[in-house]
Amino acid sequence: MKAALLSALLAAVTAAQDFSSLKIERVAANMKFTEGPAWSREGFLLFSDVPNNRIMKFTPGEGVTVFREGSNGANGNTYDAKGRLYTCESKTRRVTRTDKKGKIEVLAERYEGKRLNAPNDIVVSKGGHVYFTDPAFGEQAEGRELDFYGVYGITPKGELKLLAKHVGRPNGIALSPDGRILYVANSDERNIRAYDVARNGSVSNERVLISNIDGPPDGIRVDEKGNIWVTANALPVYTPQGKLIHAIQFAEVPRNCAFGDPDLQTLYVTAMTSVYRVRLDVKGSVQY
Repeated sequence: MKAALLSALLAAVTAAQDFSSLKIERVAANMKFTEGPAWSREGFLLFSDVPNNRIMKFTPGEGVTVFREGSNGANGNTYDAKGRLYTCESKTRRVTRTDKKGKIEVLAERYEGKRLNAPNDIVVSKGGHVYFTDPAFGEQAEGRELDFYGVYGITPKGELKLLAKHVGRPNGIALSPDGRILYVANSDERNIRAYDVARNGSVSNERVLISNIDGPPDGIRVDEKGNIWVTANALPVYTPQGKLIHAIQFAEVPRNCAFGDPDLQTLYVTAMTSVYRVRLDVKGSVQY
């Protein structure tokens, strides 16, 4: 009885967002395929326009401009605590880091001498551990050198480590607010897996947290209460225990999302040819 009461109280706390009053606004349009949103503490959003081979920049009140041409098929993007930009480059099959002066450094492109498949999404912990997924979609599967889909980690010293092998293709990736749980979306299996994260950045205790998602899950993010926001056919929101709270519908299929604005209470959603934003009652959780 006490357990049931505690569960009900927890659900009430985590589901505080009033989904009935959400206002969805389109802030960018006429792209080919948007992905990889990442909010900069400098006051703008970056996102990838993958087929057009560029990274775009949206500044509230100013609009959209080109941040980087020739992005090597940039897909997922994120920042670290030092304001450095991390990018998954699908065409060059590598992960790069751009410092605040614009210098680009390659962090990972081979595992045991073989080229990565096509790095897709990425997150960096407060302690500087990098985590990214390496599936292969469509033409990315041509010329693959690895016979598995992987989830990788890069230590603060730059060492690349294979953390997990997936039968289906891993996609979105995120960390819990305290950085102790790593979440990975598997698009083929339509589930979200969770891993415990140790202080040294290693992961263990793989388990399926969320199953039977409506559509292949892509990008995922976590808010300050630990709720998990997933882009699939719609944008379902789950409690930290994996219970569905609500699903937000968009005019286009959501592909990824990121919390942004100075208060982190706006969710930016990349959805096919557009980028949308939604003001929330809850703040996003970011590691930087």
